[in-house]
Amino acid sequence: MFVFVYGTLKRDGCRAAHLSGAHYCGLARTQRGYRLFDLGEYPGLIEDAAGGCIEGELYRVSGEQLARLDIVEGVAEGWYDRRPVRLRSPHSDVRAEAWFFLGGVAGRRELVGRWTNPSPG
Repeated sequence: MFVFVYGTLKRDGCRAAHLSGAHYCGLARTQRGYRLFDLGEYPGLIEDAAGGCIEGELYRVSGEQLARLDIVEGVAEGWYDRRPVRLRSPHSDVRAEAWFFLGGVAGRRELVGRWTNPSPG
């Protein structure tokens, strides 16, 4: 299974340790049709036909890692939902999934293309 990460799970993110042992496949970008919002300490990805491309990282993970990541992302609590994401070349043939934010984004600052992890402290 491949996952596309765009926030705290990225290599420089505060939750990157949860991808320990996963195979890092490199930088990746989505196709058009996505929007990213600043939710404070983490970002939220949503699908939107009018949206653009989002930058992130691609990893190959095991089933066990995927289950652990669903816990980290709050899938059971209804914060995020993991589903397919469309990537651009050179990863356009990869069937990857990402975690999509299920909450409201009204009043949240939209990020253009990528999220930068805040500096600690």
